[in-house]
Amino acid sequence: MDQDRTAAPLSADEADARARQLITEAYAPPTSHRDETPLPAYGPTPPVAQPGRPPMSQKATDASALMLSGSVAALSVGGATSLVLFTLGQVDPTTLAVAGAGPVALVLAVGSLLRSAGRAKADAHTEHHHHYNGPVRQESTTVSSTTKGLFAKNRNDVR
Repeated sequence: MDQDRTAAPLSADEADARARQLITEAYAPPTSHRDETPLPAYGPTPPVAQPGRPPMSQKATDASALMLSGSVAALSVGGATSLVLFTLGQVDPTTLAVAGAGPVALVLAVGSLLRSAGRAKADAHTEHHHHYNGPVRQESTTVSSTTKGLFAKNRNDVR
């Protein structure tokens, strides 16, 4: 604070008002702060949060995109179902729940079938190699089972 030395001194009331103003400004919470230090041209920089999705692994990003696209698909199917039921005059909670759960159950069943087929394909080509030193006696047992009907009778043939 540079004071102009040629200015006239303040009166008692002006000095009191100026002192109160300075005290109020000193104890007031800051409304903004600007860092004037120059940024380094190179070197380690701290991470800064970027707008948009937070950083995550590729697997998490793929799962997130899959969930978002699935929710859009579910919204369109549910909206179309609601519109059809509304135009037909059959909008009651039970009908709406059955119509809304039908496509979801179909998608889940197809997904489970595809997953099972993928596992079966992966397991079909499994080879096991065993290397032994010395005399080895190897026995193999095959168990087959046939079950049919609601109350199935299991008959295991051991060969």
